[in-house]
Amino acid sequence: MSTAPTDESSLKHAILAPWRRLSPNIQGALFVVTGAFLLIVMASLVKFLGRTLPAFEVLFVRFLAGLIVMLPLVWRMGFLKVLSTRKPFLHFARGGFGFMGNLCFFFALIHIPLADTVTIQFSRPLIMVVIAILILREAVGMKRGMVTLIGFTGILMITKPFGAGFDPWAVVAVMGTCFGTGVVLTIKLLSRTEDTVTIMFYFAMVTTLLALIPGLIGFAFGGMIDLPAAFIWITPTWTELALLILTGTLGIVGQGMFTHGVGLGETSFVMPFDYMRIVYAFLIGLVWFAEVPGLWSYAGALVIFGSSLYLLRTESREKAAREQGETR
Repeated sequence: MSTAPTDESSLKHAILAPWRRLSPNIQGALFVVTGAFLLIVMASLVKFLGRTLPAFEVLFVRFLAGLIVMLPLVWRMGFLKVLSTRKPFLHFARGGFGFMGNLCFFFALIHIPLADTVTIQFSRPLIMVVIAILILREAVGMKRGMVTLIGFTGILMITKPFGAGFDPWAVVAVMGTCFGTGVVLTIKLLSRTEDTVTIMFYFAMVTTLLALIPGLIGFAFGGMIDLPAAFIWITPTWTELALLILTGTLGIVGQGMFTHGVGLGETSFVMPFDYMRIVYAFLIGLVWFAEVPGLWSYAGALVIFGSSLYLLRTESREKAAREQGETR
């Protein structure tokens, strides 16, 4: 009698046993920290590739690669099941927000320091409060309002809109964060009825199609009419193509790990670990691109981190209190 299967299962048990002894919160935090690292490596590759390739081209291949990575999972689950949706408009809205947010993010990555771009992206909770006040007409307490205002001073510290060091591309980074907030809002609405794979597949499909449009314009008419350089298709080298595919793979895997980690643990415990992206961005920016952040960048990062963390904690406590009240 062969003992190979028994030996294999024993080895698998020995490897997984320490992991299973961890609490769901710790497991979720580890997934989020790892996903955060993969996403910052992806952002670093975008910055690197943006030196020789147009941003829209990097964006298109990134989305296409992510879509291709998802296809085996969609095939296994069944295309009709995954494509079945009650909210097609919201899926396309999310894809539009995601496309514009990523486009702004990619342009900002190419033109301003990695750490500044990533830090500005984490001001999303602040923008959520503004949307809650202006669009959703929600009542926001004095304390949350003051914390939000303080958080926006962190953005001003990094962008320096009134100083000599102002870079207009920082405004593009802020615009990308606003579009990213739209992605979060649509995900919240979609997640009430839609499966996670369905949400991810529609996002990959819509963003790939949208990113294809400027590519087709540049490829078809680049030699006929005087188009801006950003719309001229440049055929990547084999090395660049491999890095583009890696960029798309890291994006979808990193986002998947982040989503799984948030689902494993309590949001109030797990979400702060996503701020490791800022730490990774400062370190990789320094080592890879020789970007030395200024004092205002450090100060702005601390202000945004502190205010956003406070808002996340407050929202989690209020949600827990509402759920507890509903169960009584």
